[in-house]
This record gives sequence, C-alpha cells and structure tokens, in this order.
Amino acid sequence: MTAATAPARPAPRARALPSPAGPARLLRIELRRSAMLWLLPLLAVLFYISAYRPAMDNPPFWNIRSAMLQSHAMLVLAPLLAGAGAWTGSRDGRRGMADLIGMTAAPRWAGQLAAWAAATIWAEALYLAGVAVLYGVTADQGAWGGPLWWPVAVGAATVAASIALGFAAGTCLPGRFTAGLAAVAVFLALAGGAFAIQDNAVYAQIWPLNVQGPFPSDSYGIFYPYLPDLAIAQVIFLAGLAAVALGALGLRARAGGRWLRGAAAAVTAAGLVAAGTGTALAGTARLTPHGMVIRALHDAASDRPVPYTPVCSRGGIPVCLQPAYRAYLPAVTAALAPALEEVAGLPGAPVRITQVAVTSVQKDPSNGISFGGAVLSGSPPLVYLPFSGLTLPGEGGTTTADFTLPLRSQVAAPVLNALVGLAGNQGLRGGGPQGIVVGGPPQSSQGTMAQLAVAAALAKVAGLLSPAPPGARTRPGGAVLPGARGGASPGTGTERAAFQRFAALPAAARHAWLVTHLASLRAGRITLSEIP
Repeated sequence: MTAATAPARPAPRARALPSPAGPARLLRIELRRSAMLWLLPLLAVLFYISAYRPAMDNPPFWNIRSAMLQSHAMLVLAPLLAGAGAWTGSRDGRRGMADLIGMTAAPRWAGQLAAWAAATIWAEALYLAGVAVLYGVTADQGAWGGPLWWPVAVGAATVAASIALGFAAGTCLPGRFTAGLAAVAVFLALAGGAFAIQDNAVYAQIWPLNVQGPFPSDSYGIFYPYLPDLAIAQVIFLAGLAAVALGALGLRARAGGRWLRGAAAAVTAAGLVAAGTGTALAGTARLTPHGMVIRALHDAASDRPVPYTPVCSRGGIPVCLQPAYRAYLPAVTAALAPALEEVAGLPGAPVRITQVAVTSVQKDPSNGISFGGAVLSGSPPLVYLPFSGLTLPGEGGTTTADFTLPLRSQVAAPVLNALVGLAGNQGLRGGGPQGIVVGGPPQSSQGTMAQLAVAAALAKVAGLLSPAPPGARTRPGGAVLPGARGGASPGTGTERAAFQRFAALPAAARHAWLVTHLASLRAGRITLSEIP
C-alpha cells in the first residue's frame, strides 16, 4: 500500500462547546457565594433570643411555644432577612456589573431567581433547624398533645416572602442604603400590623404575626383542635407577595426572551391573585370561642372537642383539670382547699371544680380584651373554671404563689359569696357547662348585713382576708367585708361582732349552723343577732 492509496485518517471530532450553566449549577454557585451564609450565626443568636429563650421561660405547651415561632421570631428575623435579600439583589448594581451580567448566556431572570433561592434556602434551613430544636425540647419535656405545624408553615412563608420583597427592592434600587431601608420598612409594616391586630382591624387579620386573633395562646389547641383557617390564608397571602416580587423582576426587557417574560407575567398575575385571595379570605374571618374561623377554609371536624380524661384531686370537692395542666393540680388544689373545706356538703355548694376553655371574649375599652371568669351552674352545681387570663407557674418567671393568689380571688371568694346569696355581685355568674361569660367590674354588694358578715367570716377562716379591719369597705382577695348596703358607710360594732363571732366558731359548729340555716340566710331572713 502506497501513501497515495492509504485511507485518509478521519479528522478529529470537534469538541462540543460547554452548555450554558443550568439552573442546578447556578444554584450551587449562589449557595457558595450567598451573603446569607455570613449572617447565619447572627440569625441563630436572634432566633435564640426572640423565640427559643422566651419559649423555655413558659410552660411546655405546644400552643404557647408554636405561637412564639410565628409572632416573636418573625418580628425579629423578617426585617433582617429583608435587608439581607436587598443586599443580595443589589450586588451587581453596586459593583457596576449589571451590563456584564446581562451579556451572559443564562437569562438574567434565571440568575436572579437562583440568587434569591440560595439566600432563602440558607435562611429556611436555619429557621427549620431552630424549630426542630425547640420542638424536640418541648416533646422531651412531656408536652400534652402534639406539635402544631401551621404556625411553622406561616413562619417559613414569612421568611421566603421577606427575602423576596427585599431582593426585589435591592434589584430595582441598587444602593448602599437599600438594605437598611428595606429592613426598616418590613419592621414598620409588621409592627403596624401588630397594633392593628390589637385593635381588631379586619384587614390586619392577614398579617403573619397574628396567630389566632385576640385570644391568648393558651386558650386554643388544648380543649379544641387548633384551627388552621387563618394560617392557611396567611400562607396564601405570603406566597402571593413572594410571587409578585419575583415575577416583577422578569418583566423587564433585559430579564430574558419573550417566552421568559411571558412566564414572569404569569407568575406575577398568579401572585396578585393569591395575595388578593388571601386578603379576601382573611376579611371573612370571624372570632369564635375556639379561634378564628374562615368559612371557605373551615373544617367542621375542628369544632369537636378534643377527647380526654381529666385528672382530679381527692377530697370533699374534687378539682379536675385538663391533662395538659396535670403539673398544676397540686397548686390549684392547695389554693382552693381552705374555702372548699368550709362549704363541702352544704346545700347549694359546688360538688366539683372543673377546668374549661374560654368560650367568650369581647372588646374592652380599658384594656383591649376581656375574658370570662369562673361560672357556677348546674344541678348539682359545678364551678367551671377557665385558666385564660391567669399566668401559669413558670411563665415569665411567675411563681406558684403568683398563680394561686388570683386563682383564689377568682374562684374561692366568689364561691363563698355565691353560697350566701351574693353571687350576682361578685363575678361568679350563671351559665351552661361551657357558658363562660365575660366578667365585668364587681358591683357594690346588695346583700343583707347577715349575708355580708357570714361571707366575710368564711373568707377569713379560709385565709382570703388581709389584716384590714372587718368594717372597712375593701374586699381583699375578692371577699366581702361587713358594711352597709351599697357600700355606703363602714359597718357598725354589731356587724363586726357578728363577723368575729362566726369566724371564731369551731369548723364543725359553723358547718352545722350553715346546714340548718343556709336556706334562710340566702333568702335574707337571718339577722345579725341570729348569727352564733
């Protein structure tokens, strides 16, 4: 074979040019260079200060601690995340690289979405790690029931929306001060929404710091299931905000081709619809005894109470609590025992103290919201006691004594007053088993002198009176001291003498006299001279 006849060697195949960086590669690059990485230690410290530490200062209740993830943590983290998003979005504009970046093969909008996604992934990872630690500790402390996940979902949506809003602001208005202004704007918006929520403004129900309207966090998710209606509307609203902010970036001519700008327009339109839908749904929210209800999102199964077997004390008048409050049964029993021992077995005395949920709430011009107190109702009579409005031991440094003092004033003293016929004037009102009514200020006592004297004597032996003189018009601990009708003038010596005589009797003698004469005393037919 000669050189002329030898087959020609095939030319080497040209190497294919590298394809433009795909979305996954862009995201990996942004994850490595994201400014959010440098903020993670600071965010961790802020999460500890704003959510974890306050949660640990409260009893291990899922509803209390999950509410802090949505309200406390977001008020601190969201502004900083918005500032970090604005700093990331303005990166190319601050460095004068906008034109150079626009010449790359990857669409500009794709690069922006990758930068936002990287910052969001790091922030969400830290937030969810904090949630895992907080929920893990709460579960280890034996919290009754299970964790609430909708407040966590609202928090995660708030993280993504805050970064998206800040990122859009930084991209459109690159500058040194954009990040700070974005953080301040988000903080003012959240704080302003919080004040509007306190004023029960309907439009503010959508705000992400709002967990269940005006109800305290210890009044839902225990006796009845947690109602996710408002949280669902909030997630829809926040997702819409994030979509509008990110979609608007793709509408500009330099963001990409025609099809990409069409996709961005669709995302923006979908975001506007979602934000409007969430706002409209929140506008239909109504306050119910167990949380905020949105009719279009409500599940009727959530209206059924959570089944449980109460934990009860032993004694003449048992005290029964929901299992979530098992740790507080000894303190509640000890606080009420002296008064209950005085009335146990008497006609008209309660046969049990049972804890119930708050089922009534109304706006109060003086302090914003009023909740119901104890209710004496039924035959045989029972005392239905809600704990809302009481600070539990371990909550914000509260001691057992701080908890039992208002408890005795709300339950023990009104029970004694009700027994002698003064219930209508001292806050213990009638109602059904779940009929907790809103308590107003105590009215002046209208009972007879004998009723007032006996009530004050029973309060004294039960340890509810302060050292104030018996004739004084004060009502320490909620008890009624002897005094003229309507609280006009201090009691006379005869009234003080009757009070002292009855209080000095042996417990058995007092009880025997009340068994015989209680009906006449309640009817107002007993005079001071007839009190032994």
